[in-house]
Amino acid sequence: MSLRIGILGAARIAPAALVKPAASVPSVAVTAVAARSLDRAQAFASRHGIPTAHPSYEALLADPDVDAVYNPLPNGLHGRWTLAALAAGKHVLCEKPFTANAAEAREVAQAAAASDRVVMEAFHYRYHPLALRVEKIVAAGELGTVERVETALCFPLPKFSDIRYDYGLAGGATMDAGCYAVHMARVFGGETPSVVSASAKLRSPRVDRAMTAELAYPSGHTGRIECSMWSSSVLKISAKVIGSRGSLSVVNPLMPQAYHRLSVKVGKSRRTEKFPRRATYEYQLDAFAAAVLEGAPVKTSAADAVETMTVIDEIYRAAGLPVREPS
Repeated sequence: MSLRIGILGAARIAPAALVKPAASVPSVAVTAVAARSLDRAQAFASRHGIPTAHPSYEALLADPDVDAVYNPLPNGLHGRWTLAALAAGKHVLCEKPFTANAAEAREVAQAAAASDRVVMEAFHYRYHPLALRVEKIVAAGELGTVERVETALCFPLPKFSDIRYDYGLAGGATMDAGCYAVHMARVFGGETPSVVSASAKLRSPRVDRAMTAELAYPSGHTGRIECSMWSSSVLKISAKVIGSRGSLSVVNPLMPQAYHRLSVKVGKSRRTEKFPRRATYEYQLDAFAAAVLEGAPVKTSAADAVETMTVIDEIYRAAGLPVREPS
């Protein structure tokens, strides 16, 4: 069986996140793309060898030869078009952040639960063996009782006209970069934390270019997330878990296929572990296809997304900023 996927929007991320990985995943075929104009859809389809170009998102959702959609639209449109895809009977792989806010995430999660369709948030790092290994080390108690978790995703985006700085499209550093840091804090911390405090650096009155937040977990450990699209932390992609017996640190848990390092220290023992250079996006596509075709469980489900968006909303409120709204 083959899972036929259509792309909602000729987004810059689609070739790396879907088109190229699909060439290495035999159970998946990218069969269609839709854009705001037929010319744009046709140009994208021609460039990437996609058979069908649609003049609108509605036309793609009505295509009987599309089983699932990949939704890489701007943040503020994720919820609306995921709901539309579910109403059309399509499975959905939705880019992060899942929705504009937690209330919208709950709405989508309810629709997903009421359907027989698979809905997956595209936290691609979550399906790589590196992330699975970190989760296993922590859960097995090798580090002892977890005391603190620190995660960071900082990168430079000096193009301030980019939609990721647009409040009207649910933009901001915490939405774009911070959602990864929050999700990693949840996964590696073993629980969903609450927000103790948060501090933002602003690009405009409602849009953060950088954010830090202190976290508290139900079991008593603490945490911190750091994210930015423009700050003195030019490039920082990391995770650290400190326990009563030892600690681990990860360099580049996001895209370990480019470069990574997992270091574990327990007592006087130290070691590093290495993992395959296969792309995170390929592991993610494997998981999406397995969920649709075989009923395999989804690690980044709609219900999981509600937890992440709840923390993001809390961070914005703690920093004195409004939560994002659907476009």
